[in-house]
Formats: sequence, structure tokens, C-alpha cells
Amino acid sequence: MLKKLALGVAVLAVAAAGAFWWLTEPRLLHAEAIAALQPGDAARGERIFWAGGCASCHTPAGAEGDALLRLSGGAGLKTEFGTFVPPNISQHPTDGIGSWTLPQFADAVMSGVSPDGRHFYPAFPYTSYARMQPSDVADLYAFMKTLPPVEGKAADSDIAFPFNIRRGIGLWKQLYLSDRPVIALAEGAPANALAGRYLVEGPGHCGECHTPRNVAGGTDKGQWLAGAAAAEGGGNVPNITSDEAGIGSWSESDIANYLETGFTPDFDTVGGTMVEVQQNIAKLTPEDRQAIAAYLKAIPAHKNGYPAR
Repeated sequence: MLKKLALGVAVLAVAAAGAFWWLTEPRLLHAEAIAALQPGDAARGERIFWAGGCASCHTPAGAEGDALLRLSGGAGLKTEFGTFVPPNISQHPTDGIGSWTLPQFADAVMSGVSPDGRHFYPAFPYTSYARMQPSDVADLYAFMKTLPPVEGKAADSDIAFPFNIRRGIGLWKQLYLSDRPVIALAEGAPANALAGRYLVEGPGHCGECHTPRNVAGGTDKGQWLAGAAAAEGGGNVPNITSDEAGIGSWSESDIANYLETGFTPDFDTVGGTMVEVQQNIAKLTPEDRQAIAAYLKAIPAHKNGYPAR
């Protein structure tokens, strides 16, 4: 009887281990997406570069001008899970990503999988980038190929156990990685609101900071863009829905003007980490900023997604 019990336990353990291994397997893009990766256009890719905020994370703090194109790696992001250090993503062949092929780049951006088959930590916002069009990813790749190689690897991230077990991120991805839009806009929604949804939910990855997270670190899409406690602590990221606690009093023109100039309707100025975000969005087209504004006015309003202080 004991032998049968022990055998049953062993079989269950092997089955559980096999299921875990299968569920956590790094999954690459589907063949259809890879086939859609035609050579990109660097001029178009620059727009995606600024929309995606690549320089904000992957350059040293305080970088300005041409230094924003030297993607040597950025300052560590200290969170409750540990410190995530943005890596060198310059065109250096060994210290950066200069040797990556377009499919490898697309798998990293849209699937969160490295060329050597490991999961990236989701501090890299591939949960948003997964909603990008393959053509935009190809354009971004083409633009980044024009940027300089920078020698020197960034420091390793320092992540606490058990979050440092990268294989387990595969389970997290089962819950939180999707290419589906977050907000289903009403049928017949204006084209600019749809364009804004793509920019906000995809390359702009606004929800990564402006949406509260659960205990597993996944965004609470039921409170989309309702504001959240800052990942590094010490403050809150504001509510940008149309609730009165958010930006409900702002018009579309107010939002678009803020994104261009950094001035609120009350003539206050952008502050904190949003300074770099606003400066990036200011490099987009007026039509892009108007589209973002139209989307923000079209989504559901929510009360603040962070505790009162």
C-alpha cells in the first residue's frame, strides 16, 4: 500500500513538474507575425522610438540632446520585487543589441523573450508593446540601427527570491500578456480615438504607470488609467481618466496642449518622471497628441486607483 502511495505521489510530482515546464515555456511570436516583419523604415521608426519612451529608461538620468540616443542603460528602478536595471540596448554587438536580428528584436519587444530564450522581467513593458503592429516594430528596429554603439554593459538587476526565477515569469505571462485592446471602444468610435488607443495602450505604455497593480504585479484593468502608487514609492501617479478626481475638467484641446507644452489648463507645469514622458510625446505629430486626447476622453472614468493620503 505504501509503495503504491509513494508511486502515485511520484507520478503526480512528475506530472506537475511537466505541466509547470510546459506552462512556463518562453513562447515566441506566431509565424504569421514573423512573416509580417518586412524591412522597416527608419524615419517612421523615430516616431515609435519617442512614443515608446526608449530613451527615458535606457539612458543615464539627466541625459539631454544627442545623449538621448546613446542607449547605454539606465538607472535602477527600485520596487518591492527588487531593483530592475534597464540594459544597454545600443548597437554595440556584444554589450548592446547590435547583433540581434529583426525577428529576435520583435520577440523581445512583443513577447518578452530574449534571443537566448529567457523571459525578460516585465519591468520591460512588453505587456503593452505586445499590442504593437509588427510593421511599427520593424520601423523601430530600422531606426535603432541608425543609433551609435555604446560600450559597456549595464549592471545586473537585483531581484528578490522567488521573483528572480525567470522561468516562473511564464506563468505570469499566462495571466497578463495579451495583444488584445484593453478598452473596447464603442462601435463607430472616431478614427482618432482608435488611433489614440493604439498609442496609449501599445507603444506609449501609459497603463504601466497610471494603472494600479495587484499583488502579483499585474495591472488591474478594471481601474484602467485610474492612477496608482508609484512603483518606487513616495508618491502617486495621477488618475488620467475623466473622473472629477482625474482630468475630467480638461478638454481634448487641454490634454493635447499639455502633451505638447507641459502646461496644464491652470498654467501649472509638468513634474516628476512625467517630464521626460511629455518631452517624448512633444516630438510626435499634432495628430498623435490629439488622438491620445480623444482616447483619454472616451474611456471609462474611475475614482483614484491609489489610497487617499
